[in-house]
Amino acid sequence: MTTSSSERGVGLGMPELPPPAYPDDVRARLEADAREVIARYPDSRSALLPLLHLVQSEDGYVTRTGMKFCADVLGLTTAEVTAVATFYSMYRRRPSGDYQVGVCTNTLCAVMGGDAIFETLQEHLGVGNGETTGDGKVTLEHIECNAACDYAPVVMVNWEFFDNQTPASATRLVDDLRAGQTVEPTRGARLCTFKETARILAGFPDERPGAVEEGGSAGHASLVGLRLAKGETQPARVVHPRDAVPREEPVHEPSPTERLSSHDPVDTSASDPAHPSGPTAEEGE
Repeated sequence: MTTSSSERGVGLGMPELPPPAYPDDVRARLEADAREVIARYPDSRSALLPLLHLVQSEDGYVTRTGMKFCADVLGLTTAEVTAVATFYSMYRRRPSGDYQVGVCTNTLCAVMGGDAIFETLQEHLGVGNGETTGDGKVTLEHIECNAACDYAPVVMVNWEFFDNQTPASATRLVDDLRAGQTVEPTRGARLCTFKETARILAGFPDERPGAVEEGGSAGHASLVGLRLAKGETQPARVVHPRDAVPREEPVHEPSPTERLSSHDPVDTSASDPAHPSGPTAEEGE
């Protein structure tokens, strides 16, 4: 006696229909942009990452139509394009907001308050991780390290930095974004929408007047280690609560016998030719 697929609990379903094509005018515009991107690479398939940003700048996320477009212009299969688009978290797979608000919840940011910021924003916005507010303005997500640990806890909006955040400041930030207020990152260029950001990441210039000159650089805290490595000294700074004004403390000049860190070079028997180091006994004694 045989059983049907439905009796075995197997759902065969219908094959997924091909995605709809872009309208002719949109496809012509995207093809012109795609040719410009592809021309930068000796192998056309190397242009896949920027082309995924390009279709994301058109739709706000990587749609099936966008992936089919990338496959067509690069001579790839949709399976090859899908494998890349689903591997990288920077490519969105569903509609998202004008502003991607990411809260770092990796180790240092978490212990400095990142977890509290993320929980506060979830409750304040009424959304969960990866979800978008009803007005389509903000998509909230927790993100991994953004290499800004010296400014923890950090929030990023469309990959621009907002340093030294608190639950209160982060709440004001998302409220201002939803209200259409001008919001200035801690460092770097002024904010633009997620679609505009995606086009820049595709390799096209930021055409807003002065935006390129506003591009960020390493902050003061990020360069302290480099200055110390070069032998530069600076006044010690006592860190107070964020709302207090820091005060300068007297500089302690280390004596020659003091070490600033365990990585500073010192004379040892291993580095002194007059006193070579070595085992004092044969192996096994």
